[in-house]
Amino acid sequence: MSNRPLSPHLQIWKWGPHMFTSILHRVTGDGMALVGLAVLLWWLGAMASGPEAYETFAGVMTSPIGYIVLIGLTWAFFSHMMSGLRHFVLDIGAGYELTINKLWATLAPILGVVLTIAFWAIIFTK
Repeated sequence: MSNRPLSPHLQIWKWGPHMFTSILHRVTGDGMALVGLAVLLWWLGAMASGPEAYETFAGVMTSPIGYIVLIGLTWAFFSHMMSGLRHFVLDIGAGYELTINKLWATLAPILGVVLTIAFWAIIFTK
């Protein structure tokens, strides 16, 4: 048996907000890419196919399930954006202090939720 150290893995590392935010960043990016692309292609296809197809699309997107999809995409966008801004700050060499890093890793998903609520509040009040 060699005396080489074990590689870090999830049984060694303690879970923290930075790990959650990192995983959430990947999940929201993939969600926007897959679900967002499907909605975009359906929307474009409906517009190109005429008024009846667009009416079907609009009917589905303004149904409760459609709103869940659209609100979910909006949340994914804002959460991904907040996490991306956090990574941008880290890339320029700032925010590596443990307390600051933990604070921004905690705030990124919270700000994503707050911005989503604010966005849809504006839409529903108009």
